[in-house]
Amino acid sequence: MFYDTQTNGHGLPHDPFKAIVAPRPIGWISSLGADGSVNLAPYSFFNAFSSRPPIVGFASEGPKDSVSFIAETREFVCNLVTFDLRNEMNATSAPLPRGTSEFIHAGLETAPSTLVKPPRVKASPVALECKLVEIKELTDSDGNSVNSFLVLGHVVGIYINEAYIKEGRFDIVAAGTIARCGYTDYAVVDDLFSITRPKGG
Repeated sequence: MFYDTQTNGHGLPHDPFKAIVAPRPIGWISSLGADGSVNLAPYSFFNAFSSRPPIVGFASEGPKDSVSFIAETREFVCNLVTFDLRNEMNATSAPLPRGTSEFIHAGLETAPSTLVKPPRVKASPVALECKLVEIKELTDSDGNSVNSFLVLGHVVGIYINEAYIKEGRFDIVAAGTIARCGYTDYAVVDDLFSITRPKGG
């Protein structure tokens, strides 16, 4: 089959786009508003874009609290979502009133960050402390606004629970990292295989 995304004439019950571009890492973003309000929300349009310096980014469809708070204070934390935290992550996606703490709503404890003001999720095994690089409003190929915002952050500090460092490496399987797969589906990393890259690659 082939369909034009302008008309979305795929004839399927649900748009397959998000299921095709999958699995996607989940950025569980904690942020702090200028008034001290704390927000925590999961974003599956998330990934790493640079290693030197480390830069991560997430996209929000609409100017949600995360984008507003980060614009105000220019800092955020990306917390790793694991299988054990799947229900709490899902609870933080609820459309709560602005200023309502998703940490409290989901029964999550906060822990202080080291280099930024927004707190991290205490139970998460990894937290990336970020300073804002840019918030970019996305457009389509004709230059029309699509009401989506790309937030890029410079990772200035990384917290890792040392229980998940095995033989000098972060053990993603032991941590139980999960990813979004479209629709209501998720995947957990429970198996790995290795391929050696060509020399010079």
